[in-house]
Order: sequence, then structure tokens, then C-alpha cells
Amino acid sequence: MQTPLFDNGFEAPQQLIEPNDGGDVRLYPHIIDQGSADHFLAELTDTIKWEQRAITVYGKRHLQPRLIAWHGDPGIRYRYSGDTLIAEQWTPALLALRALCERECGVRFNSVLLNRYRDGQDAMGWHADNEIELGDKPVIASISLGEMRRFDLRHRKSREKRSARLPHGSLLVMAGETQVYWEHQIARSRKVVDERINLTFRHIAQ
Repeated sequence: MQTPLFDNGFEAPQQLIEPNDGGDVRLYPHIIDQGSADHFLAELTDTIKWEQRAITVYGKRHLQPRLIAWHGDPGIRYRYSGDTLIAEQWTPALLALRALCERECGVRFNSVLLNRYRDGQDAMGWHADNEIELGDKPVIASISLGEMRRFDLRHRKSREKRSARLPHGSLLVMAGETQVYWEHQIARSRKVVDERINLTFRHIAQ
């Protein structure tokens, strides 16, 4: 695999939510250069074992409207919406992207959830990453590759909404009490026709 070229040198992040607003969400729009982002997109598309799994929503089982994969340290498990994922081993591409996220966030990640959106009809509904194994104030680093999609945030109490577009090769970091006060989603869009892969690096408590 080629050496990745990370292009975050002098670009200040966009602060989507300030810490005094009950969260901390930062977007680095171009942290990975175009060539490396293209390489990672192709590598993950071809080498990851993608699955469409069922989850429980309001007591009923539904196929998720996207493909997923779960990788991490040996024995790491992740349970959400009635489904338990057992981590596959790290690949060279995932290790390179994890190193970038750890450097930027200053924390260690032991797992990553990958979501593959095949077109604009694949989506992720409103939710918070607040599972107990993630801890009280999880740091979640989210890499986007491929088609640009809109990322929405919604405050749990005030219902205030904020949105940002996540470019190819971008990094979104959610930290502090974001998962306590805010929900997020990737909505369906008829305008989107190409694929996007999203990687959310996280630390699962053992």
C-alpha cells in the first residue's frame, strides 16, 4: 500500500458546535489529500467484508439501509439496536487511518465501525452514539471517503439543527458531551448517486 499523504498542515478546523453549547464538534474538510483519499476509498471498497445486517427498531427487525463492517482489537464487541458485532482484524488501510485520527484527537481508538452508503437512498437515522461501553464523554473520529453527504445535528431539548457537508477525505470529530445533548443523522437524498464510505473510530471499554 502506498504511503498516505495527510494534508492537514495549516488548515484550522471548522467548529460546528462549541464546547459551551453542550458538545464539541469539529470538521477538518481536507485532512487527507485527493490521491490518498481515492486510494483508501478503492482499498476499502475492494477488501472489506461488507454486510447488510438487521437491527431492532421499536421492537421490529429491519435491514439497515447501508452496508457495514466492524474492525478492531481482538475480542472487541459492540452492541447496538439489538445486534452484536464481533471485530474483524485491522487491515493496513484501517491502521493508517487510525493513526491519523489518534494523532489529531490525542486519544487511542481500539475499534472502527464502517458504513458504506451505496447511493443517496442509503442513510442513517437520528441517533446518538451513547452506548454504555463508549463511556460518558466519548471521542469519535469520523473519516468520510467518496461522495459528499450532508451531516445533520439536532439538539435533544431545543431541537435546534445544524448541518455541514462532509467532503471526500474529511475528518469530523465529536467529543465532550456531544452524545448527551445532540443527535446526528445522514439523511436520504435523491441528488446523491455515488458511493460514500464512512469510518467512525471509537474506544470501547473492556
